[in-house]
Amino acid sequence: MPPARPEPLTIGPRRFEWGRRTYVMGILNVTPDSFSGDGLIDPGRAVQRALQMQQDGADIVDIGGESTRPGWTPVDADEELRRVMPVLERLREAAPGLPLSIDTAKPQVADDALSAGAALLNDVNGLRGDPALARVAAQHGVPVVAMHNQRSREPSGDPVDALHQGLMASLAAADDAGIPRERIILDPGFGFGWEADESYEILRRLPELRHWRRPLLAGLSRKRVAGEDRRHLPADRVEGTIALCTIAIAGGADIIRVHDVRPLARAAQIADDALRSSCADA
Repeated sequence: MPPARPEPLTIGPRRFEWGRRTYVMGILNVTPDSFSGDGLIDPGRAVQRALQMQQDGADIVDIGGESTRPGWTPVDADEELRRVMPVLERLREAAPGLPLSIDTAKPQVADDALSAGAALLNDVNGLRGDPALARVAAQHGVPVVAMHNQRSREPSGDPVDALHQGLMASLAAADDAGIPRERIILDPGFGFGWEADESYEILRRLPELRHWRRPLLAGLSRKRVAGEDRRHLPADRVEGTIALCTIAIAGGADIIRVHDVRPLARAAQIADDALRSSCADA
């Protein structure tokens, strides 16, 4: 019998009941160098895209002001804040019922964004980077997406074992900072240092991550694993993303993080109809 689902979690104005259905996180890149070519700098256009995501079925919108693609050019906190804060502030007024997430690894950016109304911190370093970031999250009392980042780490014969070790370290960092484990959402970090065969192995064995009894987020959207070997450019990987996200949902993913909200929300709904109705109380 699989482990019981995690207890519900409130993110901003909404209550998320894990296992009832799959939730959709829309990706809002406020950068000029997004790997998928969807970055927006103009705050007005970014807000309109977020509102369209909400209409298309996004349950959360994740705002990021610094690309994390391979070989990205880092920006300082001031520049990152210049990009994200106007969007966050306008969205807070335009869509008060929409939970907003801040995708950052910088404590100053997180502090300012959470003070302005962001309700979730998404950290690509899984709270294993700057220790001040975890303290900021603890002070604001918000949930955290802790992603395992395999970049620059030693390769492992078993990627799932390496993933378990990394997620254990993230949970320990949360404990040390005073973040209750009930506020942690785990992300395997697809596209962050894993080879394609390792990503497929993790995807096939995703149910093993239920061991932690935390909600699982799958970030597979437009990643290389969704079509690079078939020469599909990022913007042409929608079908590949749907295929991988459907497998992730079947494996127990609670949130899918996507660029193309409308088709993915529809695909998730069909997957839920087929899979979740029989296991909602598991």
